[in-house]
Amino acid sequence: MIDRFKDGNALNNKPLNRADVNSKVDFWGGDVAGLTQKIEDGYFKKLNINTLWVSPVVKNPEGPWGEWKNPQTKFSGYHGYWPISSTETDSRFCTKNELENFIKTAEKNGINVLLDYVAHHIHQDHPLFKSHPDWYTSLYLPDGTKNTERWDDHRLTTWFDDFMPTFNFFKPEVVEAMTDSAVWWMKNYPIYGFRHDATKHIPDVFWRTLTKKLKTQVLIPQNRNMYQIGETYGSPELIGSYIGSGLLDAQFDFNLYDAAVSTFKNVNGNCKNLADIANDSKKNYGSHHTMGNITGNQDRPRFISLADGSLKDGENFKQVGWDRNIQVQDKLAYQRLQNLEAFMVSVPGVPVIYYGDEIGMPGANDPDCRRMMRFGGKNDTIAFLEQKHLSMITKLLELRKSEICLQYGDCKINSISPTLLMIERNYFGSKLIFVFNTSNKEIDIKQIKEIGNNVQILLANGHELTNQIGAESFIVLKQN
Repeated sequence: MIDRFKDGNALNNKPLNRADVNSKVDFWGGDVAGLTQKIEDGYFKKLNINTLWVSPVVKNPEGPWGEWKNPQTKFSGYHGYWPISSTETDSRFCTKNELENFIKTAEKNGINVLLDYVAHHIHQDHPLFKSHPDWYTSLYLPDGTKNTERWDDHRLTTWFDDFMPTFNFFKPEVVEAMTDSAVWWMKNYPIYGFRHDATKHIPDVFWRTLTKKLKTQVLIPQNRNMYQIGETYGSPELIGSYIGSGLLDAQFDFNLYDAAVSTFKNVNGNCKNLADIANDSKKNYGSHHTMGNITGNQDRPRFISLADGSLKDGENFKQVGWDRNIQVQDKLAYQRLQNLEAFMVSVPGVPVIYYGDEIGMPGANDPDCRRMMRFGGKNDTIAFLEQKHLSMITKLLELRKSEICLQYGDCKINSISPTLLMIERNYFGSKLIFVFNTSNKEIDIKQIKEIGNNVQILLANGHELTNQIGAESFIVLKQN
């Protein structure tokens, strides 16, 4: 999230500073120049990141919109998801030259850039809303009720809010205009592709038309591929219906994420359920796919705050973010987050690190999960644990980068016991085994017959272990 990562150009800082806008939802100054600086200082390269998905850079409204009642506040467009232009950049995020320099710097450092593209809706201040008033679905349904936040029963027509008109993609002229808009970004900037917002709320015809245009109208250099990943909450069948040769390349696997969160956040987490869901993902998306395996995202509470008990089951996580100052309460939560991250590295798909998860940043649901990124900090226990966590995820991603079996290998996922999960990756002799222990007891490796003795321990939550799987930990084994 650009506004919350790093402030690289103080001259473009334009917070609203209004009494009716809580500081948590104002602009904080992060920008594309800050992202460029972190590429140049090697932050992402050291972390073994090869692709950056950045929030929308298009122009957003100057003033505040929306409302939250407790506390009473309106919201700025710091997140970028309220477009009032489809091609103009927002000066608070970047200029055209700064965006070009960012993408060029990323490419020089072996990093691809995915832009977040918002096709589903615009802000009512967008010129298109006035020039083409017939391009949108109705704000009211035939029964007189509002067609807002009707995520499932009216998913292809629902508005997200009163000031966010939804495009009517059942009209061919709308499909043509908005797909042309997306293609414009690929033609004018050497980006790798898109992360598509609200995928399931847009009809299939849009995705087929867009993908065809991208493949036929955009000249892709030989050293550059195209990748489109969508955002859909729903069943594997619904998620998978948007993936294919004429559609998107992938989507985020939220069902796998939810199962992993449920398993790893608590002592004695249910490994059988996670194994079942992971095997379902293999069945639905293929044994070798490019689905996004997330550690979190901008619309969910931070995993570490679920794992340390800061957030309780049944609470309103959005409201909690306003009411309480969530901080890490239990250092074991860092190990549980490492379990989650190691799992996402070990299974087929693309590991996706939500900014801040590499150090274990806490937070409830948005806007609390969108705090300003910390680089370094005070010389205290939390700072030490964050840097230790950063070192561990760096090792995990180095493992992912260097071991071909994690990129192409066969994958066997088995629940050995309710609290013990084993994932085996194998590719022509390159073999790795991940073992996850969610119990509060150590388990002797010799008890796991599938592993045997001919293995070498690579790492296990930073512990120096020889023949035991530590309590609430994962361990990575390599065949000698």
